[in-house]
Amino acid sequence: MKRFLDDNFLLYSKTSEKLYHEFAKDMPIIDYHNHLPPEQIANDHCFENITQAWLYGDHYKWRAMRTNGVDESYCTGNKTDAEKFEKWAAVVPYTLRNPLYHWTHLELQRYFNVHEILSAANARKVYDECSAKLSSPEYSVRNLLREMKVEMLCTTDDPADDLIHHKKIQADNFEIKVLPGFRPDKYMAVENVQVFNNSLDKLGEVSNIAIDSFDGLLEALQKRVDYFAKHGCILSDHGLEQLYAESYTQKEIERIFLDARMNKGLSSEAVIKFKSAMLFQLAKMYHAKGWVQQYHLGALRNNNSRALQQLGADTGWDSIGNSISAKSISTFLDRLNSTNQLAKTILYNLNPADNALIATMAGNFNDGSVAGKVQWGSAWWFLDQKDGMTQQINTLSNMGLLSRFVGMLTDSRSFLSYPRHEYFRRILCNILGEEIENGELSGDIEWTGKIVQDICYYNAREYFKIH
Repeated sequence: MKRFLDDNFLLYSKTSEKLYHEFAKDMPIIDYHNHLPPEQIANDHCFENITQAWLYGDHYKWRAMRTNGVDESYCTGNKTDAEKFEKWAAVVPYTLRNPLYHWTHLELQRYFNVHEILSAANARKVYDECSAKLSSPEYSVRNLLREMKVEMLCTTDDPADDLIHHKKIQADNFEIKVLPGFRPDKYMAVENVQVFNNSLDKLGEVSNIAIDSFDGLLEALQKRVDYFAKHGCILSDHGLEQLYAESYTQKEIERIFLDARMNKGLSSEAVIKFKSAMLFQLAKMYHAKGWVQQYHLGALRNNNSRALQQLGADTGWDSIGNSISAKSISTFLDRLNSTNQLAKTILYNLNPADNALIATMAGNFNDGSVAGKVQWGSAWWFLDQKDGMTQQINTLSNMGLLSRFVGMLTDSRSFLSYPRHEYFRRILCNILGEEIENGELSGDIEWTGKIVQDICYYNAREYFKIH
């Protein structure tokens, strides 16, 4: 019986071991999408304890705790940090076969050299040991990034943000590139006119534009795109139930915009038309800047209305949806491609039933101008686990070019999440290594090792022009 999380964890052949240890293990990380707070990087923050670094904002853990019967006061409530950690530790043995079981122990090993199985019995000991390390300067957030060999990371930022924290990071000459990511979702969310108008009012203030027309909104967003680009932004990101690509006229969109600004309720048809126009106009801005555009599709958010009212969004009440339309994605990409204004694009799906749809859709718009111009992104959210990653790798291999894949991202709010890149790399190397040993792939280890390194690092480095 193999020891849990040994050096060859998830590696089931000698060739898999060789690929991982000799080619993948030491590659730097380019983390092109995450939700890390730039303020903490700017201030080189030190956490007081492991709960702050591990449980604050982590809806993966909160969902597991609730499912195991833990009261909300230990998740988002007013219990002490030590009490919250002890409750989480007691839940960990019950996460058996959930990816949290692997991630938790990988993070304990890689950051803190703790090789115990976390449980209620050792919770206080582990809490004290890890917290003592985290509160020291050696475990500041910048040093945590250095420890994981992060070379570049892109945060997720509101277009109205002044980017003051990014400016400080750049002024400090921090050797790890920390770039802003342009996330304009709230300026499309016209289905809630009150929230939409509050967002536009703020956008108007920072852009010094009176947003009283649709053209005014586009002008304000263009100014923010320019501002973000000036401060290093190279990509955008959207979180959507689906890509919207309805037909519309300029007159219709102007009418919808004015109705929204007057706080009038909109029909579902009007909402979709407006979002279609916004996505198209924004995508043209991204192309003009040479940015990469990312679309995260298929989440059904805020299902629990009572919890949403009590705790707010992003607290763990989202799930996989079934809203992706192949025709809409095709129409959206084709509109841009027909005028040669399709930027480099990464598509992510949350429903595994859409794997083949996305994999084949990406191939429709690769025109030879850039290797892997339109990408199917890494297994996302509920799918960034062993089975989900394996399915994504296999489907991409069958229907596209795995060798041109830009690889893993973190998509996390935690500075302790970077072992997820190791997790992905081990799975990738195991798949390739086993197929070499089975005679399904050539035994040229050097070539396969090069492909591994490309997927882990070099493809993203070239795709995002990180030089």
